[in-house]
Amino acid sequence: MIRIATLTLNPTIDLAYEVERLQPIHKMRARRETVDPGGGGINVARVAARLGAGVEALYLSGGVTGATLDALLKRHCVGCVRLPIAGDTRISTAIYAHDTEQEYRVVAEGPSLSATEWEGALDRAAGTDAGWLVASGSLPAGVPADFYARLAARLAARGVPMVLDSSGEALRQGLRAGAGAIMLVKPSEGEMRDLAGKPLECGAEMAEAAQALVRAGGARLVAVTLGRNGALLADGEQVLRLAAVPVEAKSAVGAGDSFVAAMTVALAGGLPPAEAFRHGVAAGTAAVMTPGTDLCHREDVERMLARVPAPERFTG
Repeated sequence: MIRIATLTLNPTIDLAYEVERLQPIHKMRARRETVDPGGGGINVARVAARLGAGVEALYLSGGVTGATLDALLKRHCVGCVRLPIAGDTRISTAIYAHDTEQEYRVVAEGPSLSATEWEGALDRAAGTDAGWLVASGSLPAGVPADFYARLAARLAARGVPMVLDSSGEALRQGLRAGAGAIMLVKPSEGEMRDLAGKPLECGAEMAEAAQALVRAGGARLVAVTLGRNGALLADGEQVLRLAAVPVEAKSAVGAGDSFVAAMTVALAGGLPPAEAFRHGVAAGTAAVMTPGTDLCHREDVERMLARVPAPERFTG
């Protein structure tokens, strides 16, 4: 069985509600409340397990809310390893308003970590006996910006492929691990512009920037998710493109994590990057079909995969 470890330094309890409309002051009656364990790596672990992979989800948890997160993870039957911290695990909220058909998301900052806490997480993740490791999500306060770069270097020395899905300085520093230490990164359109430090106003500029990251040794594969415009995959030799599959979108929560999970499972299973790219797009599409924080389901991924064509070479 494929064994994948995930690391979530800043997990969250994800609350989701539906209301008729958002309005100030007035009490709004919510319905269809859901409560799920969340955070990038935890979401990746949940999806990877649904797709048949063996999963070890490393996560930091503390306080009263940390105990709630632990209980939620047990409910989802994901193979978890809790790394205790002093601070309280954060809570994030998604609200879908029926009158505007829009989703509103409030994401908490989370706790601050001590050096002992983040160094312990680094050592535990770097020593995983899984075949792949996915590091996903933001860095909590107190954690150095080069945390993911340190982790990538240590995993590369052991021959363990790493997938990184983060943003801002954490992503930028992670890419500086060099020498292809990171197998795959998945920036969004906005994150790609942030990395490039310029607008990237057309597809050709986005593709060129993704190729530049690979050629600079930041990662062997760069998958850029473009929302309704599909996705790009750069491997240093070419850039592949896939259009978005038209579906009724119910929630964007976890779409990127689902993409990462499916693409990682496919790569770890020996599929070539172009085919793994198809799996990622199928899972990301399946995720937006589910309401709240439910993520994607295997049967939906398989149905979407049948609708995702072979990727085309991007020519500008």
